[in-house]
Amino acid sequence: MPSSQVNGNEPRGFFAGIARLTTRFKWPVLIAYAVALALFGVIGAGVFSALNSEGFGDPGSDSARAAIILTDDFGARSPAVVLGVETATAIDSPESFAAAEEYIDGIAAINGVESVVSYWTSGQPEQLRSSDDRTGQVLVYTEEDADLIALGETITSEFSGDQGELIVYPFGGAVIGNEFTNTITGDLARAEAIAIPITIVLLLFVFGSVVSAGLPFLVAAGSILGSFFVLFIITKFTEGSVFALNLITGLGLALGIDYSLLMINRFREELAKGATTDDAVFTTVRTAGKTVLVSGITVAITLASLLFFPQFFLKSFAYAGISVSLLAVVGSLTALPALLAILGPRVNKWKVRRGDLAPKDSGAWANIARFVMKRPWPVLIATIAVLLVVASPALNAVFGQVDDRALPSDSPVAQAGEVLRDRFPGQEGAPYEIVLTNAGNAAAVDAYAAELSEIPGVVRVITPDSVIVGGVTVAPNSDPGIWTVADSVRLSVTGDVPPIDQQGAELVDAIRAVDAPANEALVAGVAAEFADSTAGILNNVWIIALWIAITTLIILFLFTGSVLLPIKALLLNLLSLSATLGALVWVFQGDHLSWLTGDYISTGTIDISSIALVAVVAFALSMDYELFLLSRIKEEHDAGKNTEDAVAFGLQRTGRIITAAALLIAIVFASFLSSGVTNIKQLGFGVTFAILVDATVVRGLLVPAFMRIAGGANWWAPAWLRRIHNRVGLREE
Repeated sequence: MPSSQVNGNEPRGFFAGIARLTTRFKWPVLIAYAVALALFGVIGAGVFSALNSEGFGDPGSDSARAAIILTDDFGARSPAVVLGVETATAIDSPESFAAAEEYIDGIAAINGVESVVSYWTSGQPEQLRSSDDRTGQVLVYTEEDADLIALGETITSEFSGDQGELIVYPFGGAVIGNEFTNTITGDLARAEAIAIPITIVLLLFVFGSVVSAGLPFLVAAGSILGSFFVLFIITKFTEGSVFALNLITGLGLALGIDYSLLMINRFREELAKGATTDDAVFTTVRTAGKTVLVSGITVAITLASLLFFPQFFLKSFAYAGISVSLLAVVGSLTALPALLAILGPRVNKWKVRRGDLAPKDSGAWANIARFVMKRPWPVLIATIAVLLVVASPALNAVFGQVDDRALPSDSPVAQAGEVLRDRFPGQEGAPYEIVLTNAGNAAAVDAYAAELSEIPGVVRVITPDSVIVGGVTVAPNSDPGIWTVADSVRLSVTGDVPPIDQQGAELVDAIRAVDAPANEALVAGVAAEFADSTAGILNNVWIIALWIAITTLIILFLFTGSVLLPIKALLLNLLSLSATLGALVWVFQGDHLSWLTGDYISTGTIDISSIALVAVVAFALSMDYELFLLSRIKEEHDAGKNTEDAVAFGLQRTGRIITAAALLIAIVFASFLSSGVTNIKQLGFGVTFAILVDATVVRGLLVPAFMRIAGGANWWAPAWLRRIHNRVGLREE
C-alpha cells in the first residue's frame, strides 16, 4: 500500500520530490542509470589516450612567453628525444664512430624524425661529450606533425638499451611522457587490484550483509565512469593531465562508500523504527540525502579552487574532482534510493555479521564523546599541541617539481636521466634561454653576456657571435641556428646546477637580476618554468584560501544556522591539514618511512603541485566528515536535546560511519603508495594520513571538546543572520 508520506500532501520540497520520484519510478530510474553507465563507459574509455603527463608550467608566465617567442620567431626547438650513447671503446675511436654513425642512421630513418644532431655527426661539440669520454649525446628533432607517442615507443623499444657496441639511455619529452603514461596506467590497475579486494572484505564487515556491501559500487561506478566521460569531453577543448585519473578512481570509490554508508545506515534506522520501505526511503532522502547533497556541493566547490591555479595539471584535478563529487551525489540521490525502494528489508540479506544491523543509540563513540566533554580543556590543549608538533616540518619545506626522478628507480628513463646528469654536469639539456626584446647594440649585448657568465653556477653564455666563459670570449658561436630577429636577440646560458631545484630557481633569479640592455629580458627553459610555476602556485594560495574559507563558511551557515560552527570547522580542518603537510614533508623530503612508501628516488624536495593538490583534496574530504557529524548533531539539537547529549548521540550515530568510511577510503588512497610515480605516492600518503587523523583525532576529540566549551554559543547567530537563514537556509519544509 502506498505510503502517505510519499503520496499524500505532507512534506514538500526538493528532497521530498526526489524521494517520491525514486519510489514511484524506481525501475525506470535504475534502467536510465544503467544506460548512462554504459554510455559513459564506452565513450569515456577514450580519455586514457587523450591525456598527457605535462602541464606543470604556468602558461601566462615570462618563461612561457619566452618559449613562444623562441619557437615562433627564432625557430628554436627542443629535441623530442635526447639519447645518451655509451661506447664500448673511447668515444673518438674509429670503432665508436662507426657504431655511432650506423646507429644514428637508424634513428634518422624513423618516421617523423626531421634531423639528428650528435657528437659524432655534428663536428664533435664539447657540450655533447661526457666528462668520462665514453658517452655522447644524440638529439632527435621531429617534424611538426610527428606522432610523438609512436616515436617515443619506437625509440624506447627498438633503439635503447644494449645496441651491440653501444648502450643507449633514452630521455627527452617524447619518451618521458610515454613512460609516465604507461607507468600510471599500470599503477591504476595495480592499485585497483590491491584496494578493491580488501575494500570488498571490509565493506562486508562494515555493512554487515552481502547485498548492502555491493551498493557503494553502484554509486562509485556512476561517479568514476561518468567522470571519465566528462574529462574526455573536456580534453576536446583544453589539455588534460593523465595524473587526474588516479583522483577519479580514488575519490569516486571514496565518495561512493561515504554516501552509501550514510544513506544505508539511515535507511536501516528507519526500518528498525517500523517504517514502511517507502517511508524509510522518504526519510532517508530528506535527512541523509540532504547531507549528501550539501557534502557533494562542498567537495565540488572546494576542489573547484584548483581552477585558480594556472597549471593545467592542477586544473585537470579540478575538472575531475568536480565531476566525481557531483556525479556521486546524483547516483546517491537517484539510483541508490531507487534500489533501496526495491530491496526494502532485503538490504540486509545474506548477513555476514551477527546481531541487529541497525545503528545503536549508545556505544563506544558516545562514551568517548562524554569522556572528552567531562575534561574538554586538557583534551583540546593536548591534542592541538600534538598536531602542531606533527605540522612543524612543513616550516622547512623545500619545493621541487615533477621530472624524470618521479619515475620508478628501475625505469630506463629515470636511469637515463641519472646518467645524463652524472656524465654531463653542464646541464646541456636544460639551458637558460634568454630573449632580449628591443636589444641594444652588439657591444652592449656582449657586455651583458659577460656579466651573466660570471654568475656563480653559470658554465658558459652563447651570444649571436661568441661563446663566453667567466667573462672572457673563448670561441665563436658555431651553432647555425637563428640568434637575431629584427631588434630581438637570443642568448643561451648553460648552468651546472639541477634546474628543477631551489638552486635552479635561485640561478634564474640571479639571471633576471642582471640589468639587460633591452626592453625586456625574458628567461625560458626548464629552470625558469619551474621557478615561474612555483611562483604561480604560491601567488595564488591566498585566492584559494579565501575562496575555500568564504564558500565553506557560507555553506555551513546555511546548513546549520550557526556562526560559530562554520568557524570551528574551518579552524579544525586547517589544523588537521597543517599536520598532514608536516607529515608529507617529513616523509618524502626527509626520506623517512621507506618501508611504508616503497622505493622512489629521493630529491630532498617536495613536489609543490602535490602539496597544493593534497591540501585541497584533504580539506574537501574533511568537510565531508564535518557535514556528516554536524548534520546529526544539529538534527538531535533541533529535536530538543541539549548540546552535550546532541554531541554524544550525533557522534555515536555517525562515528562508526565516519570511521568505517575513513578506513575504507584510506585503503583506496593508501593503494596509491604502490605507484611507481613519486607524486602519486605523495597524493596517496597525504590523503590517507589526512582522513585518518580527521576521522579519529579531530571528530573524536577536538569536536566534542570544542562544542562542550562553546555550549549554547554553538548555535548562536545575530538576528539579521537568523532572518537570512530562515529565508534561504538548507532545510525542508
